[in-house]
Amino acid sequence: MPARSEGFTIALAHNGDARTQAAAALYRHNIEQTGIDDRAVIGAELTDPSGKIWGGIWGRTELGLLFLDMFFLPEKLRGRSYGSQLLMAIEEEAIRRGCKRAVVETSSFQAPQFYRLHGFEEFGKVEFVIPGHARIFLRKNLQ
Repeated sequence: MPARSEGFTIALAHNGDARTQAAAALYRHNIEQTGIDDRAVIGAELTDPSGKIWGGIWGRTELGLLFLDMFFLPEKLRGRSYGSQLLMAIEEEAIRRGCKRAVVETSSFQAPQFYRLHGFEEFGKVEFVIPGHARIFLRKNLQ
């Protein structure tokens, strides 16, 4: 049952427009607090000669940080240095933008070892209800 207070209603929902408006308001607040308006999307993609995108890495840069939001390569392309090259490309661009550190969160069954091999260190972990698995938070100095 929705909660009510002073005429407002609270109900479980996921409205894309509301989320977009809230994100914009939060970002304006962040700019007011920091005086910095530097958020920018960043990405690097692996394409074949026909232009088909096979995978990539995407995120954003903001306040001197590179946030890695998504990184995907099909299984058949893993272990062939494409992932390392994609990560290197995005890190180099982030450094060019003035980023000093990178942060990523991944799951224990995804790619924590890949990130560790590339200089990331774990700084947090939250266990899933699935025994032996967790959400892992990693960071790396880019300088």
